[in-house]
Amino acid sequence: MLVKIYSSAVFGVDATTITIEVNISRGVNFFLVGLPDSAVKESQQRIKSAVKNIGLSIPGKEITINMAPADIRKEGSVYDLPIAMGILAASNQVKSTEVSKYIILGELSLDGTIQPMKGILPIAIQAKKDGFKGVIVPAENSLEAAIVQEIEILGVSNLSDVVDFFNGEKIIEPTIYTDEKKLDEIHPSGKIDFSEVKGQYKIKRAFEIAAAGGHNVILVGPPGAGKSMLAKRLPTILPPMSIEESLETTKIHSVAGKTAKKIGLITDRPFRKPHHTISDVALVGGGSYPQPGEISLAHNGVLFLDELPEYKRAALEVMRQPLEDRSVTISRAKFTVDYPAGFMLIAAMNPCPCGYHNHPEKKCVCAPGAVEKYLNKISGPLLDRIDLHIEVTPISYDELSSQVQEETSNSIRDRVVEARRVQKNRYEKLNTTIHSNAQMGSYELQKFCQLDESSRTILKNAMNKLGLSARAYDRIIKVARTIADLDGAEEIQTQHIAEAIQYRSLDRNKVI
Repeated sequence: MLVKIYSSAVFGVDATTITIEVNISRGVNFFLVGLPDSAVKESQQRIKSAVKNIGLSIPGKEITINMAPADIRKEGSVYDLPIAMGILAASNQVKSTEVSKYIILGELSLDGTIQPMKGILPIAIQAKKDGFKGVIVPAENSLEAAIVQEIEILGVSNLSDVVDFFNGEKIIEPTIYTDEKKLDEIHPSGKIDFSEVKGQYKIKRAFEIAAAGGHNVILVGPPGAGKSMLAKRLPTILPPMSIEESLETTKIHSVAGKTAKKIGLITDRPFRKPHHTISDVALVGGGSYPQPGEISLAHNGVLFLDELPEYKRAALEVMRQPLEDRSVTISRAKFTVDYPAGFMLIAAMNPCPCGYHNHPEKKCVCAPGAVEKYLNKISGPLLDRIDLHIEVTPISYDELSSQVQEETSNSIRDRVVEARRVQKNRYEKLNTTIHSNAQMGSYELQKFCQLDESSRTILKNAMNKLGLSARAYDRIIKVARTIADLDGAEEIQTQHIAEAIQYRSLDRNKVI
């Protein structure tokens, strides 16, 4: 008897439906074809034990299993459950009338228990697109899959539950995702706040501009000046995620297996802070079966690189293309996957190896030439892609001990949200994927960033004096556009350009 069961495979952040054909005929062999990897081939022993331990049996006949499309490599143990159900249906131990209406996934333990998996959200989205009635998933993944509406999500814990369900002996209630909160009402979790930061008003202003326009930032200053503390508070002033951003972020984390068991939709913007020993593959993604890297896990959020010069140069240089294109393409001999990488880069570094070059009180003890050599670890092309270069200076005792109430994150966030609303209204008329000023291309710069004669003169002088590149020129104008949006100005004015130029400290001082 021939039975067709449907499962799914994830490539990048998208899923493809896999058809599993099971045929039982005379003989005693077991054939599994369709480009399965070792984990799939080993499923025979897990299935045999799981079926036996729930009181059923594998027929002693020739079993042929084909996994189509045959040119797509099937990897992982999530095909245990659909293969087992196909064998049981083909041997008439399970009624086969309904099995073809569901996508079925899950790894089997020897006792029939179904283990959790990763990548379930894109699978549920694709199952809905393909018109399936529902998706049968491990119980621990059901809440994540239930984010997708208008399709049944059935969470199961044991092979016997699935058998009883298709035989009509048990009812499995669909998992319902009920999050009553609206995304625009959700504030970043945690207790950190900008009100805890004493002084540093210039840095706070720069972070407000960065958050309002989605700009990249590098902080340069001595140890203890507050670089890391400031960076960790940036997510508290970022605007709330839209439903589309939240779904896209959750898909990436689902594929990487980073979603929490009891959390469905990710509503907080990601904040990733990899250690400086990270490899280039771990940073941008890759492996024999490519997985998302840190830059993709930071999509729609923040990637914080502390002690930037300590990172391997190869790891930093591979970020140049993703910073520009907001996506990363990972190619292998037989296939290519694309991962989104639309993140805000926040980098922090000391001005020299000892950390005290140009410190107002402490003396730098670095050898001659050490400062320049240290800064040269960061390439010019990478710095070009960072919009705001900020010098962080130590705060005085008077500022540190002051009892003045500092501005809260919520107050700053309100201005950021209003600036983002202005940008959304500006770009949605163009029917593009641009959502913030940092994403503008040449066309948008010409259309929305016209400069008056005075502004052009200031910018020309800065270009000539600092030797800025064309990319740096564009980024100054983008930052000026954001400053104008925060001021509620329709056109970029002279003071906006002048302030934007001030945030190019690494261009003003090739050696800080």
